[in-house]
Amino acid sequence: MTMRKILAANFKTNHTRASTRAYVKALDEGMGAMGYEGEVYLFPPATALDRFETANDIRVGAQNAYPTVKGSFTGEIGLEQLEEFGIETVLLGHSERRHLLGESQSFIANKFAWFKERDFRIIYCIGEPLEVREEGDEAVRRYLVEQFEGIDTSYEKLILAYEPVWAIGTGKTATPELIEKTHAQIKQLCDAPLLYGGSVKPANIADILAVPGCDGALIGTASWEVESMLAMLSQVKG
Repeated sequence: MTMRKILAANFKTNHTRASTRAYVKALDEGMGAMGYEGEVYLFPPATALDRFETANDIRVGAQNAYPTVKGSFTGEIGLEQLEEFGIETVLLGHSERRHLLGESQSFIANKFAWFKERDFRIIYCIGEPLEVREEGDEAVRRYLVEQFEGIDTSYEKLILAYEPVWAIGTGKTATPELIEKTHAQIKQLCDAPLLYGGSVKPANIADILAVPGCDGALIGTASWEVESMLAMLSQVKG
């Protein structure tokens, strides 16, 4: 039996509450019109989190959260805020959290354990910067292994996302051969569903999803316009 591909849209610091609501409405209608039956994950900014009534399987998650119910953590959101909107999915380990905002592996692992205890679906991101990729396959393997430190790879609600840092938002996409090789390395470490992320767009998504060992895609820029997202979904359905 072939597993249905998983598509996830990371809005990052884009969209408002109003535009996210309009996006979800258009996405839901578009999925219904094409008969799309798979689940789609959306990660809007925290200010746009809400309970959305949809006819199709659109699952809204948080791009980030602090491992606490509530407390004195200025600028963060905790379980109390997520529960208000029925949020049960969180994105952890994204390269922008690691490299731009300085989240350490130990802190990310602490978040992972905390949200795992609360039965969240976790999309966990891993990936290497350009200087590591240029050192070769073994350097990449070591780097990825380090990003699994403290992570329960057997967690049943885990989805992995491999995002080579050098391909995120740059327009550069790893070749299908490189994706296949790296996904095979990751599958030796963890057999959770594995998404690819890094300049995925309508023009290349079919080739990416055809790669052996690729279970879906985590999409940034190309997911911010609903027409583009629906164009990608139509290719998954096909």
